Amino acid sequence: MSFFKSPIAAAISAAVIGFSQPTIADDKVAATPTEEKSTKGWDVLNPPGDKQTITIDTNETTWSNLDVSPDGKHIVFDMLGDLYIMPISGGKATALTADIGWNIQPKFSPDGKRIAFISDRAGGDNLWVMDVDGQNLRQVSTEVNNIVHNPAWSPDGQYIAVKQGQVTGRTIPGGSIRMYHISGGKGVLVRERLHGAKSQKNVAEPTFSHDGKKIYYSVDATSGVRWEYNKNALKPVFEIRSWDLATGEEETVISGAGGAIRPTVSPDGNSIAFVKREDNGDEMVSALYTKNLHSGIETRIYSGLDRDLQEANGAHGNTPSFAYTPDGKSLVFWAKGVFHRVDIDSKEAQVIPTRVIAEKQMTPALRFAVDVAPDTFKVKLARWSQLSPDGETVLFQALGYLYVKDIESGEIKRLTKQTDHFEFYPSYSRDGKSIVYTTWNDKALGDVRVVSATGGKGKVITQEPGHYISASFSANGKQVLFKKVTGGYLLNGDWSMHPGIYLVDTSGGEAKLVTKHGDNPHFGADPERIYFSMMSDETHRELKSVNLNGQEMRSHFKGDYVFDFKVSPDGNYVAFIEHFNTFVAPFTSTGKTLSINKGEKAFPVKQVSKYSGDFLNWKADSSALTWAFGPTLYHRKLTDTFAFIDGASNQLDELTAEGIDLSFTHPADKPEGILALVGGKVVTMRNAEKEQEVIEDGVVLIKENRIVAVGKRSEVELPSTAKVMDISGKTVIPGLIDAHAHGSYGSRNLQPQQNWNQYSNLSFGVTTIHDPSNDSSEVFSMAELQRAGLTVAPRTYSVGRILYAGHAPGYKTPISNLEDAQFHVKRLKDAGAISVKSYNHPRRETRQQVLEAAKNMEIMVVPEGGSKFQHNMNMIVDGHTGVEHALPVPNIYSDIEQMWGQTNVGFTPTFVVAYGGISGEEYWYEHTNVWENERLMSFVPEYIVKPRAIRSGKAPERHYNHINVAKTAKQLRDKGVTVHIGAHGQREGLAAHWELWSMAQGGFTPWQALRSGTIDGARYLGMDHDLGTIEQGKLADLAIIDGDVLSNIRDSEKVAYTVINGRIYDAATMNEVGNYDKQRQPFFFESGSQTQMHPATAEYMEEKAHTYHWKH
Repeated sequence: MSFFKSPIAAAISAAVIGFSQPTIADDKVAATPTEEKSTKGWDVLNPPGDKQTITIDTNETTWSNLDVSPDGKHIVFDMLGDLYIMPISGGKATALTADIGWNIQPKFSPDGKRIAFISDRAGGDNLWVMDVDGQNLRQVSTEVNNIVHNPAWSPDGQYIAVKQGQVTGRTIPGGSIRMYHISGGKGVLVRERLHGAKSQKNVAEPTFSHDGKKIYYSVDATSGVRWEYNKNALKPVFEIRSWDLATGEEETVISGAGGAIRPTVSPDGNSIAFVKREDNGDEMVSALYTKNLHSGIETRIYSGLDRDLQEANGAHGNTPSFAYTPDGKSLVFWAKGVFHRVDIDSKEAQVIPTRVIAEKQMTPALRFAVDVAPDTFKVKLARWSQLSPDGETVLFQALGYLYVKDIESGEIKRLTKQTDHFEFYPSYSRDGKSIVYTTWNDKALGDVRVVSATGGKGKVITQEPGHYISASFSANGKQVLFKKVTGGYLLNGDWSMHPGIYLVDTSGGEAKLVTKHGDNPHFGADPERIYFSMMSDETHRELKSVNLNGQEMRSHFKGDYVFDFKVSPDGNYVAFIEHFNTFVAPFTSTGKTLSINKGEKAFPVKQVSKYSGDFLNWKADSSALTWAFGPTLYHRKLTDTFAFIDGASNQLDELTAEGIDLSFTHPADKPEGILALVGGKVVTMRNAEKEQEVIEDGVVLIKENRIVAVGKRSEVELPSTAKVMDISGKTVIPGLIDAHAHGSYGSRNLQPQQNWNQYSNLSFGVTTIHDPSNDSSEVFSMAELQRAGLTVAPRTYSVGRILYAGHAPGYKTPISNLEDAQFHVKRLKDAGAISVKSYNHPRRETRQQVLEAAKNMEIMVVPEGGSKFQHNMNMIVDGHTGVEHALPVPNIYSDIEQMWGQTNVGFTPTFVVAYGGISGEEYWYEHTNVWENERLMSFVPEYIVKPRAIRSGKAPERHYNHINVAKTAKQLRDKGVTVHIGAHGQREGLAAHWELWSMAQGGFTPWQALRSGTIDGARYLGMDHDLGTIEQGKLADLAIIDGDVLSNIRDSEKVAYTVINGRIYDAATMNEVGNYDKQRQPFFFESGSQTQMHPATAEYMEEKAHTYHWKH
């Protein structure tokens, strides 16, 4: 009798004992260094908060994975996170699970007594087994940082193979194949990720050969390491390969046009059923095929499956699992909302009738009212805040200018009085007598200036205009160090040559280039060395130094996920930011590069911050470290940090939680006067769920920034003091609300006085934007500038920097418990966020903890959809504010309509980047001459538009996925789910109209599309008490359109006037008119002298777009 009972057992033993033949790939090959999460103390099945019970009664299901019992009598399947069993002939299904846990992808064991499935009931997606009657649930895999899917039993019932998903620098989980013994354990790696630990390519959908000697699986065979959106699925994308468990040999089994996914081996082992993509002339579909493993003949069995996910991110599988009947004569599968059984020989298919009655526990959607336009507002974002050397004053930047706060009296005042330019990057000299800073003026560009610490007029010390950041004094104050960067995107690109780190005399003169590369340059104790940092690889930042000639480079420290370094003035300590917290350590020198991170054991490293960290600084005498976030400046003495320092405190273990509040109250911009808009067709959106109110020959009367009357001309009395504007022949709608609007608000924290990007948004009638991923410093400062009336832009709201699950320094957001979630939500709310974005955290408990933290702090959660259908569905169950981005599945059916329709969870599909096929943006490039759009080209540099727009692709309309997504959105809106436009920043203002037009392609009437672009977005964002309709008491945010947009939605872009906060602008020029006459200043590109941006700027913007996920 053989020692090994099966080939699988032999293969695993070979891996453990270490046989020389390559039977199983080494676990260490694909290991990704991550912090282990603490998963104790949170119950996914019973999260805090109220619940509501809903009932679903359906004959249709969506994207159901199924299996057939070994005796051929039953089908087990999943629907909306629960497992069901029913006779193979059909009928009423019986629930095997019925809880908040998300249970999917069931598979019968070979003896039919157990079911393997995937569940997040213990925190994350793991492998579980239960009895066939739903009893005795037992966890098999205990993955913490990774997720597993697509279980498949070995023929002997001893092992289960799964796809293991592992996150990299992006949150697209790269796949590998792993096997677990049914008794549990860590499992063994069979097929590692395609390109090692950093691969984003998928390896998925394992299944065993009938004799257990091989595992078949699907592989993303496209070139490169990086996963790409919207691949051409008519080309080979995925292919099916096999792995020999005895020899470790990998072989391609099925490949070719349309790809090959979800391998399923016939009971006799002679054939493999699989799915591929086809274009049947009417639509893009998937088809079910079989391949004879002896002859190689491929046969189409059934065409008309729901389109697979080869073009999307099939993180949970590329198409639902299906199964052979035990006799091998039929295949049972799900398609078009129902279950089918097809005879393989005759290819005749029959629908298996199904009824599911289910109750689900739902958490109400998280939503809080936003105070849109108070008369005064609290300025929260104090940037570059720092203590004066004497500790009596705080210096910071807010609302575009430098401020100082006297700590004793609390008085806050401007440092300078000028309004000619914006001021940035301030820094004290070490004697406290002077302050250096940089400036920006849209015409004159920027310079470096020095001003007395007591205030006054700044002295220019640079000889050339340019783009200057990160200014600081040398130790003796005789020189100033700064970094010169490039422009050409948001800022004027003139004087962008020769970027790098420079030195200049404090008295002024010619600047000297020190080194071309590096961030945050500063001096320590040595007057002959300059410190700076730079990324050394994808996750490591390195602290380096050079002499004043840029030579003798030394590398001092390297930290994983470190975002910034700052050396103390005496050179004895180094501070750094890791995962948004501040740490300090002795500056240890060995002549080598030392690793430095939280938890470092080689030398003392201490965390000092409790609530986030940014803008690192030291007191001039090196006795204390300062850092800031939002309106608060924190400081901590070294004697409160290290016990080995003389005079050390007894409170070393208490993190610094309190600081100096730098916030102050500022008046919000509000125009004076009365404005009457007379004669237009007014589409009010008032009571929009019940009626479609349209007022012909209407009047909208505005006093200051609010509407005081709306009605027919004959019904509204006009005050004699009103400025009357005749808008006959035009249509008035509420200002458009772009609920998912990325955009550029600054360049390396320099901000223009006129932001062409936002002027373009306004010119197309977009009056409110919600940006669900951006640089916190740039977007929140821009929002405050707009609110104060110091710049012209839509009302700007944001999540700031996303709560990111990927491995990226400065962005990765580790959340192991509720306390972690509270920390991250607090830091963003403190800076000005009205919402946070939970971005592809793979563990359900993490997403629930973010929700709980947000609920406690009264802030909304708009999660990244991430092309992860199963996670999207339990986001709805858990009560997220909404789901951002398209659902990856091509169609939804009655089960989802019923579930989602009984909630207040919103949907922002972002049609212009609707993944799963060619997106909407590409459609409008093909079908309209974007580069000839006079309005757009008035506000956007042609060298940004033309390369993207002129040479578009071409494809049949059925290949454009945004139309399918719009049909899904229409289904949901008909069930009461609010649907919102989200132009994703794709084409400045114009793309908001592409969103409206896309909705019309999906079946929305023009009025319904406009409802989504106005009141639906306002409700979603908690702003409907102020925005979204045209009625008395609402804010005067309007778009006035030439023509009748209710008859032709394509007229929506023909905005004649935009009204925001009561101010009316000629949309073609963006000159303010009405009660004011204010000309817009020319943009830098209007002269035609700039025809391209500097390559360094182009690289910076490309990196920024990927960092903040503006680019899809």
